Amino acid sequence: MKVDSILNGFVIDHIPAGLGMRLYDLLGLEKLNVTVALIKNVYSKKTGKKDIIKIDADIELNLDVIGYIAKDATVNVIKNGVIIEKKTLSLPEKMVNVIKCKNPRCITTTEQELDHVFTLADSEHGIYRCLYCEAEA
Repeated sequence: MKVDSILNGFVIDHIPAGLGMRLYDLLGLEKLNVTVALIKNVYSKKTGKKDIIKIDADIELNLDVIGYIAKDATVNVIKNGVIIEKKTLSLPEKMVNVIKCKNPRCITTTEQELDHVFTLADSEHGIYRCLYCEAEA
């Protein structure tokens, strides 16, 4: 298989195997009218298998979403075919409209315009809680 290199854009590398499609959906990449490659189950010396996403466009990426789904992923910024920056990620302290609260009594269930806000409650275990009702994500 051959996937062309990109001129300007991003390569999201070291996504845990099987999570690439979820990240693709959460980032809304299906809405873009640019070349996007999702490569699944690529051999990795470190983890055995990984997913990779290549985006051939200089777009606004939500690094919080990437950090939430794949905190050990790296985001390579490509300009003129060269990596100019390599971003390492971590779990975001706060996420807005990434996760939806599943508590049927939460105010976000009845107030449709209200943002779904989750804060990091336990960074060691990656636990997030709803800002309004404290329900665990």
